[in-house]
Amino acid sequence: MKKLCPRLVGKMSLFIAYAFCWIIIVIMKHHINFNNFRTTIPKTIFMARAVGGCVAFAVLLFAGEMRAQNILTNSGFENGTITNWTTLQTNNYVESGSPAHSGNYYYKVYGQFTGSTNYTSIYQDLPSAPGDTYSADGWAFSSSGDAINGYDSVWIEVSFRDASGNALADYRSAVVTSNNIASFGGFDTWFDLQITNQCYFNNPSKVILTPGTVTNTVTNLVAPAGTADVRYQVVFLQGADNANGSMYFDDLTLDQTSGTLPPPLPTPPIYNIVWDDEFNGTSIDNTKWTFESGNNGGWGNNEREYYTSSTNNAFVDGNGLLHIDALTQSMGGFNFTSARMKTQGLYNTPAYGHIQWRAAMPAGLGMWPALWMLGSDYPSVGWPKCGEIDIVENPGNQPYNQTSLHYGTGPINLTGYYYYPSGTTITNFHTYEMDWTTNSMKFYVDGNLYESQTVGAPFNAPFFFIMNLAVGGNYPGNPTDGAIIASNTWPKEVLVDYVRVLEPTAPLAISTTNSNGDLVLSWPTNIVCHLQTQTNSLLNGNWSDLSSTTNPFVIVPDPTQTSVFYRLASP
Repeated sequence: MKKLCPRLVGKMSLFIAYAFCWIIIVIMKHHINFNNFRTTIPKTIFMARAVGGCVAFAVLLFAGEMRAQNILTNSGFENGTITNWTTLQTNNYVESGSPAHSGNYYYKVYGQFTGSTNYTSIYQDLPSAPGDTYSADGWAFSSSGDAINGYDSVWIEVSFRDASGNALADYRSAVVTSNNIASFGGFDTWFDLQITNQCYFNNPSKVILTPGTVTNTVTNLVAPAGTADVRYQVVFLQGADNANGSMYFDDLTLDQTSGTLPPPLPTPPIYNIVWDDEFNGTSIDNTKWTFESGNNGGWGNNEREYYTSSTNNAFVDGNGLLHIDALTQSMGGFNFTSARMKTQGLYNTPAYGHIQWRAAMPAGLGMWPALWMLGSDYPSVGWPKCGEIDIVENPGNQPYNQTSLHYGTGPINLTGYYYYPSGTTITNFHTYEMDWTTNSMKFYVDGNLYESQTVGAPFNAPFFFIMNLAVGGNYPGNPTDGAIIASNTWPKEVLVDYVRVLEPTAPLAISTTNSNGDLVLSWPTNIVCHLQTQTNSLLNGNWSDLSSTTNPFVIVPDPTQTSVFYRLASP
């Protein structure tokens, strides 16, 4: 089942709406003059209703809590990354799901394991001026399964800095340790760290201010003379004991209570799906995919499979999943058959965008599943000059996903690894994503950023998709056919839920016009979406797709129906 709900991928850089765009049409038995209006949902519902022979429009906003004075950006990490935060050291992560304090994401931090006292931190610097006042807090959590212990110490602080970055004043929350965490509610509990302690320090030019001795308790954090910036910072101190343990943070707040607020940040672009394959139906869409066949000399990697277009090796199961199966089957002098699908000649991605794959991969000796891309100029310039983007790749027996970029002469190889959390492996379904912008490529698994690269050509041009399951070859270590056969249960298969390409677009919205008493609905033609309807109630889930819908779509008032509900669903 595909999700049909809003998802915030980047509050400041990226907004992706797998959205519903709603319009409620109340059609009366007498003529209604529908005025033109446009929805910009997902959180706005427009309703047209006849009242006393005229039309009244009501806008119902279902907005969440808003903290208008919180000047932090990405304070709840709901874009799934640490975007907008500056990091000190590694081991700063954004994770999804439980136990997020709110939303779906939270920040996780732990030490560097250097054998000496070390600090791991994230912070934001924001413009400030003398006399500006603030209040600040943040929610913290330590899991009993990965509890802070030993010399671990954790706190949140706000410091005021001059134009050279030197600290002028420092305020901190209580410092959390394994010895006092019970006073905050203990492990497996979210607790609010209020920043109310004014602290002494003697190293104003440093990122981490020490010793942090409390000198006063305050209600307002006041910017002193000379202030140019205010810094909000989360700090994890690990001692020389290399103690294990991590801390989670969510819903961080720096409220400006007086002074001049900083200018608003630019509105992020809205990304919508412009091409996809959800693998609905019962057959592979040959307008989107074509097959490669044979072994092609091992594809330059000494691979041991023979690719076919047979439905034994690639098929859609009728439940929304594509199967790419490797079989022990003799063909063309090889002991394995499999499938290699591509969009070459049928679809090239735009030069930039957001790519998503949701898939489950096989594990086992000799398995080499891959979801990847080649530059559209591959036939003319060849590999590696065309560029290669490996979004998903695994040698079959390792606990990670490998991402790689190959290009230039030589070639140049840039690679990164995502290690699956405990309890999950490559065989589980994961969402693999790439943010692709000018000179920047960022890679995510399940919303967790794990690799960033700054690159230019050839990654500034269209690419096409490839999905395949190779068997044997250099990457898995060249095991023998006999060892591969004996070590695995067959068939081995890649399962793909969807492939999606998202681009900046106008909002997913329904526009309405009146034509001779009929209502005409229209919507953007460059967004993958479809019209749904129901006649019962907005609150129930009995929505159905309209078959053979044209855009624009003409609604003729039906005197037997008092109300009709329409929405756009994407994908």
